Amino acid sequence: MPILALGNPNRRRAGFTLLELLVVMAIVAMVSAGVGFAMRDASQVQLERDAQRLAALFESARARSRVTGVPVRWHVQASGFKFEGLAAQELPNQWLDADTTVAGGAQVWLGPEPIIEPQAVVLVSRRHPNRSVRLATDGVRPFTVQ
Repeated sequence: MPILALGNPNRRRAGFTLLELLVVMAIVAMVSAGVGFAMRDASQVQLERDAQRLAALFESARARSRVTGVPVRWHVQASGFKFEGLAAQELPNQWLDADTTVAGGAQVWLGPEPIIEPQAVVLVSRRHPNRSVRLATDGVRPFTVQ
């Protein structure tokens, strides 16, 4: 009667090892995550990118206002937006995506005081008006995308 021992080349394998199954599951997880990121809506991504950029511009204008002591007012224009109170071309005045606009006639005051009033701006997509991103501050903390 033959005895089967580990490493015996005559032994027949049945099934997969745990390590092989884990490797396959990891590969499937990575592929499905990649597909999920690739399928994100491009207009929503552009809107979020414009909101992040605008938050950074607000904080930059707020810091410049503190240094100079001059209040800065941000408002929307037909071709983009404008920071009044700063030297011309000191900060950008165009959206990254031409599809981005602001809901309502929003304006933001970025005064030289360290604490400003709570303010919010809602960015919307022109092609998809139901998509929006809110950018807000409580007056103490920086502007954040919500």
